[in-house]
Amino acid sequence: MDKSTNKIPRFDLIKSEKGKSIFLFGPRKIGKSTYLKKNFTHSLYFNLLNSSLFFEFQKEPFRLREHILALKAKNDKSLEEPIIIDEIQKIPALLDEVHLMIEEYGFDFILCGSSARKLKRSSVNMLGGRAWSYSFHPFTYHELEQAKKWDLLRALKQGLIPNHYLEPDKNFKKNLQSYVQTYLKEEVQEESLVRNLANFSRFIDSLAYSHGELTNYSNIARDCGIDSKTVKEYYQILIDTLLGSYISPYTPSSGRETIKSTPKFYLFDVGLANYICHQKFNELRGELAGKALEHLVFMELNAYINYYDKDFKIKFWRTKTGLEVDFILTELREVRFALEVNISKNISKRDLKGIVAFKEENPDTNAYLICLEKNSRLIKTKSGIEVQIISIEDFLDMLWSNKLTHN
Repeated sequence: MDKSTNKIPRFDLIKSEKGKSIFLFGPRKIGKSTYLKKNFTHSLYFNLLNSSLFFEFQKEPFRLREHILALKAKNDKSLEEPIIIDEIQKIPALLDEVHLMIEEYGFDFILCGSSARKLKRSSVNMLGGRAWSYSFHPFTYHELEQAKKWDLLRALKQGLIPNHYLEPDKNFKKNLQSYVQTYLKEEVQEESLVRNLANFSRFIDSLAYSHGELTNYSNIARDCGIDSKTVKEYYQILIDTLLGSYISPYTPSSGRETIKSTPKFYLFDVGLANYICHQKFNELRGELAGKALEHLVFMELNAYINYYDKDFKIKFWRTKTGLEVDFILTELREVRFALEVNISKNISKRDLKGIVAFKEENPDTNAYLICLEKNSRLIKTKSGIEVQIISIEDFLDMLWSNKLTHN
């Protein structure tokens, strides 16, 4: 795939307003810096990956203020735009300087980072509600389809981190390996997030058996030779460094007996999950491709909810007898949508067992089975339960057109 597609327009996420500063968080290498440089071309830009700048500000954080005030004295026009500080988590003490300059001089800032963990754990100044928080994601279907670059198999195999998606097939595995190694070195080891890197590396390997499944801390602890408390802490590191997230079970007050407290965990990118979980496939069929398709739908839902600032919560439903629906979207504690994902090109009624059972208890819910059938259709059971069969592309078109509405 032509690397010129690196110019794919990204979702217009940040709506800058005078008098409002912004936190922009997202995992490494998903295009945050490129997005900011493209959309805020006249802004003053500090990148803390620059070692000389890093050591200057780490030793004396007030130097940031001196740099900016020197430009103010010259009436520098760049200060009319938000001031960008990239990799802000590397020097949490800079937030006190930022707060001071917001209060005393009225400057606006965009503070970009790949982790909020160090900021939160350092009990630093998070600007006291004076900054909006945004989340940035890998490529989405909407962005790639707009650029005529969408390829479902490529997305499922290589993931949607921009450089990985755009790489030729022969290179993407090396990129994923490098990504994991860089994460372990720069996010975990250098920031001293764990005491024992070998244990954490074994934990990363153990995700092969638990990703997208019910999280059994005891089993993972036993496999890694560590205790359950440490396993929970390791998961929290992945969440705080934006590499993944939990989804909780939907627990109705009545009806079938369900899983109530055990969450599932998804990494932020399907290609990264394939690499860590040693999952390989070359066609849109089979269990591994099916798991990847489910993960992709989660990624798209997560990005859509963040980008459009929706109140949806993503959950799953599973009974103790094994009936399951992959994703339940709730809003203000009300169930809005039930979404089942299936890699099949030919859906039959037996594939609807879980989602039909859920609709029996939640009849007002919009139910979709997302699959590889080309044409959407409506299936109605003898008991009157309706489920919309819809192709993955049609569903994503509807999602990103903001037409996912509740009856």
